[in-house]
Amino acid sequence: MPSTAHIIAIGTAVPDHDIHHAFIDWARARLPDSRSAKIFDRMAGRAGIGHRWSVLPIGDDGGSPVDMGGFYARDLLPGTAERMQLYAQYAPALSLAAIDALRAQVSLDGITHLVVASCTGFVAPGIDQIVAARLGLDPSVERLLVGFMGCYAAVAALRSARHIVRSDPAARVLVICVELSTLHLQDTPALEPLLAMLQFGDGAAAALVTAQPQGLALGQPFATTLPDSAELIRWDITDRGFAMHLSGEVPARIAAGLSDPVFAAAATGGRAPADIDGWAIHAGGRSILDAVETSLALPADALTESRGVLADNGNMSSATLMFVLARLLAGPPIREGVALAFGPGLAAEGFGFRSAA
Repeated sequence: MPSTAHIIAIGTAVPDHDIHHAFIDWARARLPDSRSAKIFDRMAGRAGIGHRWSVLPIGDDGGSPVDMGGFYARDLLPGTAERMQLYAQYAPALSLAAIDALRAQVSLDGITHLVVASCTGFVAPGIDQIVAARLGLDPSVERLLVGFMGCYAAVAALRSARHIVRSDPAARVLVICVELSTLHLQDTPALEPLLAMLQFGDGAAAALVTAQPQGLALGQPFATTLPDSAELIRWDITDRGFAMHLSGEVPARIAAGLSDPVFAAAATGGRAPADIDGWAIHAGGRSILDAVETSLALPADALTESRGVLADNGNMSSATLMFVLARLLAGPPIREGVALAFGPGLAAEGFGFRSAA
């Protein structure tokens, strides 16, 4: 019988520059009329986000990236090449900060595999190679880079770690999710993309996955896709960074999908919501969490951890789900848990989990 893989511990890290309120002021100034500004203000107030953190440096005058002298304080915003230079600099550093937080909880000796997920930048040698070299990992460590899958990439990364441990019970898999979403600000007067950008911040998480019966036991993964939804969530690579398209239809489409018993069963791994006492839902936005809670008739406190991550950090793409799992690891034992994330496709991917015996 294959070994059961466990998330032993998770370390998390965010930069020290809170850009949320500076972005709100910047975005409001770009809207073409008072009606759009009122809608933006209302949505920003209801977003459930208090902070979003950025790797972009604070100016000498203490200002944000959109203030005079900041990275985005120019008539023509930086090109993709300049943004990727910052990704190559800051993504490894933030990953290592998360690894340090993980190392404070558990020994990282004897790592055999490294799985890295990221969709907010490209560099070669890859983030996996850069991090492996800075950690001094043995060159024989097997590496896997999960790229450009978006918000559900944490599921793919942890699912891969589970497969590795089940095939090799001695494996010690280091899993990293690192995203620098604030590198991709777009100068636009359109309301919908500004509301999408309102959600995103930077963050990294690192987890150790082994067969040791500790932490959270990883159960069967699952995946499904909403039909006719491919255009609702996407990244477009442009000459001015990666343009996120997050349609305002997404929450309603998720709610409609989860109201379908067949889709709901696929999106929860066949588990009845009433039997689940631990929910790790990707904090993609307050309206998405509301859609999941309402459609599955969950108790009011079922998504407390997800809402807490959203409030403290915003949507950090693939890293977000790991932050939620880290909070669940620190909480009461879980008998039957479900991790679920939505992303481009519009796909829903997840896995079951429970506290180790």
